[in-house]
Amino acid sequence: MSSSVLFDLPGPRARRRQRLGTVLGALVIAALVGLVLYRLGANGQLEGDRWAVLFDPTSGVPQALGEGLLNTLSVAAVGMVLATLLGALLAVGRLSDHRWVRVPVGLVIEFFRAVPLLILILFCLLFLPTVGVPMTAFRALVLGLTLYNAAVLAEIFRAGILSVDRGQREAAFALGMRKTQVMTLVLMPQAVRRMLPVLVAQLVVLLKDSSLGFIVAYFELLRTARSLVEFFNFSFGNRYTFQLYVAAGLIYIVVNVLLSTLAKYVEKRTRRSAKAAAVEDVELPADVQMGGGGGAATRV
Repeated sequence: MSSSVLFDLPGPRARRRQRLGTVLGALVIAALVGLVLYRLGANGQLEGDRWAVLFDPTSGVPQALGEGLLNTLSVAAVGMVLATLLGALLAVGRLSDHRWVRVPVGLVIEFFRAVPLLILILFCLLFLPTVGVPMTAFRALVLGLTLYNAAVLAEIFRAGILSVDRGQREAAFALGMRKTQVMTLVLMPQAVRRMLPVLVAQLVVLLKDSSLGFIVAYFELLRTARSLVEFFNFSFGNRYTFQLYVAAGLIYIVVNVLLSTLAKYVEKRTRRSAKAAAVEDVELPADVQMGGGGGAATRV
């Protein structure tokens, strides 16, 4: 259908009001941007030599920011992988038919969702060494990010699994699949595909939360920028403070945009693959094949 069934299409007068609101909104935003640039220029923050330090190798700023970015990406990558795996396991456990599994897993998820992330990181760094667990700033940060985000991702996975049509589960059981096969081959792939935007949003949050590493003296991007500010303030005052923090913020924005773009690309590819595979013959697992008709089945 070309027209929406949820609301009436705007008429000529409504479209004129929308265009007028768009123009006024754009003018207000442009005025605010111009005011900010004017104030920055009046304070000398737009001078070229202040920004040149960000690209001058002799100043050590590009190298330090690059190292901080690598540290941020490393802790975020490890945290993302561990949180995703643990979150999937917790989601499966919470959907278990066995009460002795479902209840404890639910308590674990609710506990780590309720505890502030900063407290988790400090707990890992300060308490775990007292019970004989070797701990570094990197390990404490990764462990805190993993525990907190795994609890959040578990609920995302659970919602995705429950959103799959119940008939698909029943059809899989009718084919003779075990519960593990139904979960791993039927439900979980569809849940991940459906919840991919939410998953990516949470992973972006994880990446930004890695900035809490400055609390435990882990030199991620924000802590590196702070160290550079302290170094330059000792010699030049606050001449480069604004520029260094802006550079760190822009790096965070670029990385998050790239991550979101990659997720959209993967989502499009998976949708295209699903459509292409909708009419392909697939081979069922050996222990699922029924009767003497062979193992081929047509996806619909």
